Amino acid sequence: MNTIINEQSAQAFTIKKGDILTVIDPLGQQVSDMVVFNSLDHNEKLSSGKSLDFEASILLTTGNYLWSNRSNKMMKIIEDTNGRNDFLLAPCSQETFTIMYNHKGEHPSCLNNLYQNLKPYGITTDQIPTAFNIFMNVQFNTEGKITVCPPTSKAGDYIKFRAEMDLLICLTACSAEDSNAGSFKPIHYNIEHHH
Repeated sequence: MNTIINEQSAQAFTIKKGDILTVIDPLGQQVSDMVVFNSLDHNEKLSSGKSLDFEASILLTTGNYLWSNRSNKMMKIIEDTNGRNDFLLAPCSQETFTIMYNHKGEHPSCLNNLYQNLKPYGITTDQIPTAFNIFMNVQFNTEGKITVCPPTSKAGDYIKFRAEMDLLICLTACSAEDSNAGSFKPIHYNIEHHH
């Protein structure tokens, strides 16, 4: 049974070591920002820097691990039908839209959606790390110039993670026009328990 995350929103939940989390793009070309914490100690959290270092790649997919700021494995990617994810860019915030897009007024943002859903767990905005941006298509040239392109994910593409410790997870359906080919769509997920 899939759980639905409506467009421009997020959900937080906990899973146990060994559980399998599947994140699905039901309609195609929709990014999901994922942040991960050790559910027993929220000071241990997903680290882009450690993950890119230990996996010796900036493009993580099937077979790669996501690592914590304490150099522990948090999750393993066991299947990835799309294969393009980003771990460079931080979750969009209100400031992203003001600074980069000259957007006037309020705009839904992944950072705010992550914060609102993690708040019941006692997490502050400043504790939220760089997200693992599922289905996000960030291209870079030899000079290191970054371009955010439409996701290559098609309807039904999914990524499966195995939890390597007990985890608190928050998933979004991303709110940035440029990341999602100009439209906002839901994200689906499900959890299989393996104890």
